[in-house]
Amino acid sequence: MDLWSAPGEPIDALRSPRLAHVPTFARLPLSRDLSDPRIKGVFLGVPFDTGATYYSGARLAPTYIRIESRLLRPYNYVLGVYPFKVLGLVDFGDVDVVPTSVEKTLDRVEEAVSEISSRGVTPFIAGGDHSISLGVLRGLRRRKPILVHFDSHLDYWDSYWGGERYTHGTWVRRAIEEGLVRGVVQIGIRGPQFSEEDFSYPRDAPVDFTMVTIYEARSRGFGWLLDLLKGLSGDIYVSFDIDVVDPAYAPGTGTREVGGFTSYEALELIRALAKSRGNLVGFDVVEVSPPMDSSNITSLLASNLLFEAASVKAYQVRYGL
Repeated sequence: MDLWSAPGEPIDALRSPRLAHVPTFARLPLSRDLSDPRIKGVFLGVPFDTGATYYSGARLAPTYIRIESRLLRPYNYVLGVYPFKVLGLVDFGDVDVVPTSVEKTLDRVEEAVSEISSRGVTPFIAGGDHSISLGVLRGLRRRKPILVHFDSHLDYWDSYWGGERYTHGTWVRRAIEEGLVRGVVQIGIRGPQFSEEDFSYPRDAPVDFTMVTIYEARSRGFGWLLDLLKGLSGDIYVSFDIDVVDPAYAPGTGTREVGGFTSYEALELIRALAKSRGNLVGFDVVEVSPPMDSSNITSLLASNLLFEAASVKAYQVRYGL
């Protein structure tokens, strides 16, 4: 039998056991042919972690996320959509990164995302460390979206180690400097900082910048945070660092911080965007490090976050938002 019959149609787990065949995201077709008009979304892997400043391992994340995504089923009953079918989702494979060069890898990420976006297709991306998000935003420069950044870290430091400007801790500042975003909404910041001055950059940034620390989110209430997300409008790009989730739920990451969101809350944060006035132009989940993981639970969460993000986009397509 043919493994796949059409874009957006996974291998049927009731006919072929999930443990069979080469893993693709959610057992969807592997294809780089975007000429099919049914294809409105793709999964893209970026196996790269040279931009990490502490533990590595995120280069293995796309493979492990694909493996754990075998448990995903086609229907999202919370949002009432079939995301794979609505988006004609396919697995686009991986970017051919340059493991020894952040800057060359960013160029290749930009090229891949630009090709995908130019065809009106939405990328759902598995990093990789967080430096890869700069390449993604360069590929989306024509959209100049609002950046919704879930993270425990600020990621807007100017440089590391006497002049390294391209790491997983500098990409937000580079994106602003390069004029790639029209605003930033940063959610989940927590943990010790280098100094009090670390919080000064948003006040001087040349774009609208909203920061919600985990402490503000807890004090105001989770419902308030969901309402903030529902109030967004226009083109939106979501970058989800898995370390915004508490390491009790997502231990497989290189720069863990205690006191984060639960896995359930993480899913709800993404789902809230379906009820916004925003247009999701892309999504990434980054900093998953399988060597640091326990029983692959972090990769499992990442695969479900990608499913929820695809469901948000399918909801927007389905209801003409």
